[in-house]
Amino acid sequence: MENQRTIAKEFSVKGVGLHTAAKVNMTFKPATVDTGITFIRTDLPSRPAIKVCYENILPQSLSPRRTSIGIDNVQVQTIEHLMAALIGLGIDNLVIEIDNNEVPGLDGSSASYVESLLKCGVTEQEKNKHYFVIKEPLYVEEDGAQIIALPAADFRISYTLSFNHPLLRASYLDLEITPEIFEQELSMARTFCLEKEATELQHQGLGRGANYENTLVVGESGVIRNKLRYPDEFIRHKMLDLLGDLFVLGQPIKGHIIAIKSGHSLNLKMVKKILQHKEKYYMSALSINYNSRQEGELDIRDIMNILPHREPFLFVDRNISLEKGKRATGLKNVTINDYFFKGHFPGRPVMPGVLIIEAMAQVGGVMMLASEENRGNLAFFMAADNLKFRRPVVPGDQLIFEVEAGRIKAKTGQVHGKALVDGKVVAEADLMFALVED
Repeated sequence: MENQRTIAKEFSVKGVGLHTAAKVNMTFKPATVDTGITFIRTDLPSRPAIKVCYENILPQSLSPRRTSIGIDNVQVQTIEHLMAALIGLGIDNLVIEIDNNEVPGLDGSSASYVESLLKCGVTEQEKNKHYFVIKEPLYVEEDGAQIIALPAADFRISYTLSFNHPLLRASYLDLEITPEIFEQELSMARTFCLEKEATELQHQGLGRGANYENTLVVGESGVIRNKLRYPDEFIRHKMLDLLGDLFVLGQPIKGHIIAIKSGHSLNLKMVKKILQHKEKYYMSALSINYNSRQEGELDIRDIMNILPHREPFLFVDRNISLEKGKRATGLKNVTINDYFFKGHFPGRPVMPGVLIIEAMAQVGGVMMLASEENRGNLAFFMAADNLKFRRPVVPGDQLIFEVEAGRIKAKTGQVHGKALVDGKVVAEADLMFALVED
């Protein structure tokens, strides 16, 4: 099993955005395990952070011919070449400070990013990588383009390029994606467009920072004012874009991706399909656990033997898994019969956010109090930091709580908790407890 990776030290990059022509500076900083890739807009007073994940992807109607992320009208555009460099080199966790709204285009490929990342050093972290493992065939299509994802032991991309142009006739390339192969075979492939569409794109406000050096402009007889780095550079760049878009998942893939004429829009449809695939198997695994008592599974009687809470203030129906003092997963089935819906709100029942956090804290309390040294103690909820609510919880939802221990001392404990519905985070927080003798 491979470990997660980050960079050994911080470094900076500056350049111009391919589409906005905005001048931009970026500083790359190491990040801790399981944090993923996060951009921080340092040019804005609140320094908003935008995590690279599917939920933050901007629709293609707002960000055509590129992949961009955003939260609350704050954007970071054209991230695909940088994301390709990160997934290509196996980098999982990173903080990227950026002082404008578009990633620098540099030479139109991933090569400069790869060079800077390797120069600063890539370091392994003390936790295993998390993979999205393709378990069954997946398929998406759009306007004559298709992507298929198949189970495989490694990560492989097979791409077919076919356009109605003499230089872009049908071609095929198949590569296993490893850091060495990515650096040699894909990282230097540059973005391209047809000569006949270049002027129209700029009229649409796109490609303002593009030039003949960072974009291959393809005329009827060849590339204009430039030379190819690979004989088949066009198909290699399409594979590079696909790689960058797939990293919006936030984790590397184990599977075989077969793409025919795909672009950003279809690539992101496959990302959504893979996430749905993950949720299906996640919920299937939970269902198996519910049907039989597994090690670490606690029913309501077990929970009541650990926690002092009782009706109507016990909000955990079952503990699915428990690693004492380290992590736990619990659930609550939210029903219209829950007492708090009588007043919150009549005609529009919504579970109070404070009770979601309380339920999360109860799962954390089970995790800490189940260990022998803490049995018989009480865990008093002291504080909640970094509290975020993503969407309302309503009757019919099943809340899954995942908590993981942070710093645990003799008299205090910290945990990070997430609440999920259908595999999507609805709330998260860092919680602190005081451990007190009963």
